[in-house]
Amino acid sequence: MVDVLIIGTVGYDNVETPFGKRTRALGGSASYASVAASFFVEPGIVAIVGDDFQKEHKQLLLSKNISLHGLTQVSGKTFAWGGKYEYDMNEAKTSFTDLNTLLEFDAHVPEEYRNARYVFLANTDPVLQLKVIEQLKNPQFIVMDTMNFWIQTKKEDLLKVIAKVNVLLLNDGEARMLFNTVNLQQAARQALHLGPQYVIIKKGEHGALLFSDGKHFNAPGYPLEVIKDPTGCGDCFAGGFIGYLAKQGSVDESSLRKAIIYGSVVASFNAEDFSLDRISKLTYAEVEKRFGEMKEIREF
Repeated sequence: MVDVLIIGTVGYDNVETPFGKRTRALGGSASYASVAASFFVEPGIVAIVGDDFQKEHKQLLLSKNISLHGLTQVSGKTFAWGGKYEYDMNEAKTSFTDLNTLLEFDAHVPEEYRNARYVFLANTDPVLQLKVIEQLKNPQFIVMDTMNFWIQTKKEDLLKVIAKVNVLLLNDGEARMLFNTVNLQQAARQALHLGPQYVIIKKGEHGALLFSDGKHFNAPGYPLEVIKDPTGCGDCFAGGFIGYLAKQGSVDESSLRKAIIYGSVVASFNAEDFSLDRISKLTYAEVEKRFGEMKEIREF
């Protein structure tokens, strides 16, 4: 059994920013989230890749004690995405999205993963997210992510998933789109009425907001001097968040607030280099040091 189950994508990214570019860099929501979670617990991923998936990238994930028993490899090309960031590094302009083998993905959860108590449903088709939930035996805490594409094309399916999870995670633009309001507090209130106990609204470099029934927490972003590539930061945030909670075995308000800071810390390191280059070399001591700096930022 794994500590955290993560369903998402493992793929290749072509990324260009004002500070350089990379082609066929390891990416995908499950890749980023699982490496982030691995600082705290042993995660397992459910994803699909093609026969072009490189052994060195598989070895990188294995070296982080990430279980790949749920990683299916089939004939064909691995999911690929290309994007470009300009000086506003909060959003990429997508150049291409090649679904490739992702079209064959059926989100089958291996038997050894089905007892996982902590689950992250990374950004993917809500139909597949719901399928994963139905295969779980006794999940304690489910976090889900989404994106504007699913809000626009599969809203009804998305609402069904939201009703079954503990945490809805989305960025500020997606929150406004899903609930048709410019006010994030109103969007969070509507989201809570759908069923989740918590809503987290990400605001990129400006941090994140946590909403629950009658409570609100505003987490800062870490002030980075070097930002090379923010790709995957949202998934690193989610992986660090749920990884910390699984390590603690607690989901009370205090633990959730600390988890948000840990998620922000891991995400901040990820932005310092391309692909997984920075967080694959990151140490837990560095995570703890920056966590302490984040605590100092909020003291007054």
